[in-house]
Amino acid sequence: MKRLSDIKFSALDLVPVRENGSAAQSLRNSLDLAQRVEQFGYNRFWVAEHHNMDGIASSATSVLLGYLAGGTSTIRVGSGGVMLPNHAPLVIAEQFGTLESLYPGRIDLGLGRAPGSDQMTARALRRERSGSADDFPEDVAELVRYLGPRTPDQRIIAMPGTGTQVPVWLLGSSLFSAQLAGERGLPYAFASHFAPRFMHEAIRVYRNHFKPSAVLDKPYVMLGVPLVAADTDEQAEYLATSVYQRILALMRGQSLVQRPPVKTMNGLWLPHEKEAVHDFLGLAMVGSPQKIRAKLEVLIEQTQADELIFTCDLYEHADRVHSYELLAQVMKG
Repeated sequence: MKRLSDIKFSALDLVPVRENGSAAQSLRNSLDLAQRVEQFGYNRFWVAEHHNMDGIASSATSVLLGYLAGGTSTIRVGSGGVMLPNHAPLVIAEQFGTLESLYPGRIDLGLGRAPGSDQMTARALRRERSGSADDFPEDVAELVRYLGPRTPDQRIIAMPGTGTQVPVWLLGSSLFSAQLAGERGLPYAFASHFAPRFMHEAIRVYRNHFKPSAVLDKPYVMLGVPLVAADTDEQAEYLATSVYQRILALMRGQSLVQRPPVKTMNGLWLPHEKEAVHDFLGLAMVGSPQKIRAKLEVLIEQTQADELIFTCDLYEHADRVHSYELLAQVMKG
């Protein structure tokens, strides 16, 4: 059985834009956070591709990763993830091949099957491309080939990219990618930070379908976990109201810019909305280090996950940094 100190821990940054803030400040905060969690001993720092969302500044994911990798020295940086239906596999191979060539041994390529946006935005991204989520297995295979060794009969190469063997992860919030990751022998990251309902079933499907590959001889599971750590439970609950407001806005189709915490959510949500927000955040670790340690020990016992990747969506940057610092102390025992 695994102990908490055996588990690798990482950070997923949604590069949040706050009310009356700017994308430029959010991007600078992302680099500062990457530098700080590197000091705290985190394993990787990932950012996710989202489009047409005023509260998230990580849409140009590979460009941002170059900025983050250039400003750090040891932590792995990567995508959690690139939404492959939005892109030609060759383009992603070239982008991440370039990153790997510049920062060897530090780049991860996490791939998602969803467009990461609404259908109108997806059409704006792809224009005349016919790509869709249905093409995902073939697109993954094509991308892996571009990053692998060049073969004698290969007519199209990614340069940079060919031979770089950038680690490819499959990400998912349902069972489709879990099965595909298992069959391909790839590491799997489940989006339990927003879809905890299917977590146990997805882990089971992945492990049951796993076939050893050139990159993995046994399954490797990473779970997404929302985080709000503070010195006291009361302070954490107060800070978490920013997260609740953001999820509520997402469900209502409203602006996703970060809002400051409030003393109470009463009057801001209806009973069914409160229930839906808490379902969305079912795996959230909210509280003091002692409370979070106890909850994490249960999570590891139940899932035997290999790694946890935490997303901390607080209004004040200093509170986010402190939250990740407290978590590092918990994880290290």
